[in-house]
Amino acid sequence: MISSRPRPRPAGPRATWVSDTWVGVTWVRALAGPLAAALLLAACSSGEPATTAKAKGTVNIDIHGWVGYEAQAAVLAYLLEHELGYKVSTRPMKEEQSWRDFESGKVDVIVETWGHNDLKKQYIEEKKVALSAGLTGNKGVIGWYVPEWMAKKYPDITDYRNLNKYASLFRTEKTGNLGQVLDGDPSFVTNDEALVRNLKLNYKVVYSGSEDALIKAAQAATKNRTPLLMYFYEPQWLFTKVKLVKVALPPYALGCDDDTVRVACDYPPYLLDKIVSRRFAETGGQAYELVRNFNWTNDHQNTVASDMINEKLSAEDAARKWVAENKIVWKDWIPR
Repeated sequence: MISSRPRPRPAGPRATWVSDTWVGVTWVRALAGPLAAALLLAACSSGEPATTAKAKGTVNIDIHGWVGYEAQAAVLAYLLEHELGYKVSTRPMKEEQSWRDFESGKVDVIVETWGHNDLKKQYIEEKKVALSAGLTGNKGVIGWYVPEWMAKKYPDITDYRNLNKYASLFRTEKTGNLGQVLDGDPSFVTNDEALVRNLKLNYKVVYSGSEDALIKAAQAATKNRTPLLMYFYEPQWLFTKVKLVKVALPPYALGCDDDTVRVACDYPPYLLDKIVSRRFAETGGQAYELVRNFNWTNDHQNTVASDMINEKLSAEDAARKWVAENKIVWKDWIPR
């Protein structure tokens, strides 16, 4: 999420080839007149979207480690396949590797990126192998959170200046006499080790390894009323199920996080954007136009992500459901 922001799920949205209609070109040429026409008419009235009649090529989308990203990738993939007739190929990948692969052409689209000004400078400004395809519409928030029950029991705990008073509540086997700040994947966008050091907090950052581990920790801390101080972010479907309260860190000001070693302020608000390879922008045609036009809300993303996690739908099925219920949202994304 993030020079990091969140967890890789092992498998991203499943991609399927949207092929030519089953009446193949060779068959049609081998059949004459009325029979060929009848077969073609049957194919066209089979219920498949007309735009799937001819595949246009492959779009390579990398999947990063948080379910909101997977949700967005799934909807884009579904529309590319079923509305525009492209094949979509996906692969789970760490964020930095995806950026490196813009140069080799292994990836066309990163559907959601959180900041990463260093990578943007390297690959967009200097190497000129990538560019932004515009905002996703999502508003991103990163910060420290505690379960709501803790904020009610200890009303001043949501001010970072009081955290040392409560450090003993957050001790774990991994932190000894220090309190624990639970982070996700080390590759997520995080300043937490620097924040602990520069704000002189008696805490230690422990990496859970994934978004899923953070979610399970939040659920357990809420259900069992066990103390938890964790790195987390929005948009995220968990906020529809579990109540968390954000800790107030020193207010963010423009430039306060430029030096990642000396940073002592909260995370900035993020306007999330899509990144594509320059090659894809120049040659991707309608596929690139759809990616560029894509723009939805935190609630839209959370709906798809929640269906994937809580309703146990596959990414493709969750995308299909959202697309069926929200044509008014996505119809203007489709190039004409």
